[in-house]
Amino acid sequence: MEKSSSQFEGMMPDQENHMGKSESERVIREGREVLLQGHGGMYNRYDGIPLPWDERSVTSCSGGLGNRSTGDNFNGVPNVDHTQPFVQKDIIEWLRWLRKRVGFQDFRFDFAKGYAAKYVKEYVEKAQPLFSVGEYWDSCNYCPQLDYNQDSHRQRIINWIDNTGGCCAAFDFTTKGILQEAVKGELWRLRDAQGKPPGVVGWWPSRAVTFIENHDTGSTQGHWPFPSHHIMEGYAYILTHPGIPTVFYDHFYDWGDSIHHEIVKLMDIRKQQGIYSRSPIRILEAHHNLYCAMIGDEVCMKIGDGLWCPSGREWKLATSGHRYAVWHK
Repeated sequence: MEKSSSQFEGMMPDQENHMGKSESERVIREGREVLLQGHGGMYNRYDGIPLPWDERSVTSCSGGLGNRSTGDNFNGVPNVDHTQPFVQKDIIEWLRWLRKRVGFQDFRFDFAKGYAAKYVKEYVEKAQPLFSVGEYWDSCNYCPQLDYNQDSHRQRIINWIDNTGGCCAAFDFTTKGILQEAVKGELWRLRDAQGKPPGVVGWWPSRAVTFIENHDTGSTQGHWPFPSHHIMEGYAYILTHPGIPTVFYDHFYDWGDSIHHEIVKLMDIRKQQGIYSRSPIRILEAHHNLYCAMIGDEVCMKIGDGLWCPSGREWKLATSGHRYAVWHK
């Protein structure tokens, strides 16, 4: 159902009351639905919508009359030419409207590989969201199994963040890829050669948005799903570790009361114990069936079916479940 801009703006206060902060997903790589055919019979015009762009707004390598793309193409969808000054101007005005008039506080940049990161930097600086994150989804290294060393993979994500001037975080696909293999009995993967977490969170935790599932990898699409019987191990990991953890809507609301309450307990522990994106971490064990770590001085956790608990009477079990446990002082 289509809504007018005034109806759209009116939705936000109610959402704020029920869900807290609001994030807008900006699919500005390919824009919105292309309505009309233009040059060469291609669907490359955005006529009849609030931002009426002609064929110059679409890159020449995806059927338009603009410049070549500054990023990767996505088959079947025209690629917006972000080098065009009128495109930049319109996008900035649109984002400012979403920020100031509609009330979105945060932005998520979908398929961030589709255009140069410097444009994300410009859009974030001009629209000034409270927080922004980009989906730079790159394939992990396989040969044919997942390689232990994923440094080159996380470096590409780091490079993208760096090219935004550090003003935009990125989803930590490296951690997801490693974690969903590790919980299958390869927990040794969760400590890199330097003894640190092996994902983006191990190198730039304040810009690493950790997750175990999203609408592409899981849910109805299931392109790269996390093992369903291990999701609480995944949440025990990301909700106790540095980085900026996110919880998947389906898991929180659709997987039953038990999963919901277990996730809430882990979220409460993180908040009550003051774990934040740059909390110090010391990995204590990382074997095939056991991973345990100390976060700061007040929290210990383990995942896997190996036996372990912190020594000392000051430690109290905070929560536990199938193949995971968390303690605090």
